Amino acid sequence: MELMSISAELLQKAFIAGAKNLEANKEYINELNVFPVPDGDTGTNMTLTIMSAAQEVGGIDKPDMETVSKAISSGSLRGARGNSGVILSQLFRGFTREIKKEKEINVEILSRACNKAVETAYKAVMKPKEGTILTVAKGMAEKAEELVAESEDLIFVVDEVIKHGDYVLSQTPEMLPVLKEAGVVDSGGEGLMTVVKGAYDALQGKEIDYTLEGVSKSGAAPKIDDIEIDEADIKFGYCTEFIINLDNPLDEDEEDNFKGFLHSIGDSIVMVADDEIVKVHVHTNQPGEAFTRALTYGSLSRMKVDNMREEHHERLIQNAEKRAKEQAKADEKTKAEKKEEPRKENGFIAVSVGKGLDEVFKSLEIDAIISGGQTMNPSTEDILNAVDKVNADNIFILPNNTNIILAAQQAEILLEDKRLIVIPSKTIPQGIAAMLGFIPGESADANKESMIESMSGVATGEITYAVRDTVIDDHEIKEGNIMGIGDDGILAVGEDLEATTIEMIENMVDEDSGMISVYYGEDVKEDDANKLVEKLEEKFPDVEVECYMGGQPVYYYITSVE
Repeated sequence: MELMSISAELLQKAFIAGAKNLEANKEYINELNVFPVPDGDTGTNMTLTIMSAAQEVGGIDKPDMETVSKAISSGSLRGARGNSGVILSQLFRGFTREIKKEKEINVEILSRACNKAVETAYKAVMKPKEGTILTVAKGMAEKAEELVAESEDLIFVVDEVIKHGDYVLSQTPEMLPVLKEAGVVDSGGEGLMTVVKGAYDALQGKEIDYTLEGVSKSGAAPKIDDIEIDEADIKFGYCTEFIINLDNPLDEDEEDNFKGFLHSIGDSIVMVADDEIVKVHVHTNQPGEAFTRALTYGSLSRMKVDNMREEHHERLIQNAEKRAKEQAKADEKTKAEKKEEPRKENGFIAVSVGKGLDEVFKSLEIDAIISGGQTMNPSTEDILNAVDKVNADNIFILPNNTNIILAAQQAEILLEDKRLIVIPSKTIPQGIAAMLGFIPGESADANKESMIESMSGVATGEITYAVRDTVIDDHEIKEGNIMGIGDDGILAVGEDLEATTIEMIENMVDEDSGMISVYYGEDVKEDDANKLVEKLEEKFPDVEVECYMGGQPVYYYITSVE
């Protein structure tokens, strides 16, 4: 068969088919994670991300290209979980941005959309690595561009793109040594190919069940564009924020020109645009110039200028003028019961898993706990819901997991009336150390630096078991082995839980170490944890050892050395 164009109705079906194919194969994709841990979650994260969008797409009764594009983009953005899910959502955002104004998709438009998808996804990742989902997406986009001049038949072109994508995926172990050592291809790339293959089945007219459980009929979330973020520099003294109510939508050249202008007068640029508004944040010494240039695009609202060199004084003025609103909408019952309280300056959110760890964070005055961590990465929407519950101007969030940081950064750009500050904590102990580094009375930016600095002196070790045979960091690992995983890789492998834990900590302690903290999980008895502590105290007599009930699943022990 031949197919010369894809209608909005067919795109709707293809997207749902891709989502369902990913859902059906998520466990296989989970098993491709490099570390053979029981919570490998790439397939799960990508599935939850795409199904969030599929529910919105499936809820469209009379699809056109713009409504389908909006549902794909906004649904995947808010449902994005984990690094793989966030990158997948960025691929969708770029793709739909290119097609949303079209009536149908032909080979040329498909090629442009694939290239825009890759461009958007690469922008979203601060330090892109080759040998990942990004590389697979780029390979397919390049193949699609090459085929534009060869055929107008989408069935032929997509089939060839898939074949090339599979080839690029097969080469990922040659690009990332850790994949080659583990004997797997990139799991995110495999997930992307699974989506595309499911969509291709729909294009070919194969019999597919398109029904979705819990299809959402609600409107899609606001559209946003790519952002560019630079680190703040004290030489620019005024934190300037405003919204442009556009007279006309900005095209890409206008967006780039405006961003370029903002870079010429300042730094720490955050610019989020859709067809109706542009939200701008810039640190500059000429806020008036930013306003003047912005007025050429439309009217301004929510204009705010803070003198960062006199931040304490400005904060007092703000606090005097602001009286708090009711706590936000996530829990309507709680909101109705609470009286209006003054909005405070700083609030804190932590991702945690386990009752004991929750209590540790609460003792450090965390305002909201997001349950998730290793075993279930929270989505961007989950993070936004938690932010809603914290009545503060500045909200610091501790992801406490490498795989949650990108989702937190996505939430950061969606906020308007609060500032979300992502502290890039990769582990629970780093998050605890970050909170101990917070200095009351200091500015939000100064505290961000202090909290990040506090994390740098903490080494983390986690003890779990292997779910398959593999080789990592020159360690031969058998299914069922106990593994000690440090910040930079495998530290110990063995068959005995206590002995492997001690070996792992031994590899973490050095002459400067002063404290070992042990958090035992839900599968460890308190007596066994206390026996471990006794042996650690005997082995390291000059180091203080503390023990806490963490209650975390999957990981027998989470430890830190500082």
